[in-house]
Amino acid sequence: MRYLHTMVRVKDIDESLEFYCNKLGLTEVRRSENEKGRFTLIFLSAPADQARASQEQAPLIELTYNWDPEDYDGGRNFGHLAYEVDDIYALCDRLMKQASP
Repeated sequence: MRYLHTMVRVKDIDESLEFYCNKLGLTEVRRSENEKGRFTLIFLSAPADQARASQEQAPLIELTYNWDPEDYDGGRNFGHLAYEVDDIYALCDRLMKQASP
């Protein structure tokens, strides 16, 4: 299992990049816009992870900007933690077998 990224929804791209890049010191490594889904994804990396980030091997922060206005009250701005696994079906099976009745 390998950690990939944490996704956070943002209301304002410029304000978010001001904080994450200009204040915290992260660097934008890639960006994609999805017109059909009406969202923009921006992936950020820590300076020490720059080389690995270009090869998609570094842990990242994914900023998701939804083009249609939305309020993110009560922690709704947190999206997900992403992990890569060799076999998702085997992992899910193992987790279900360990679940309490």
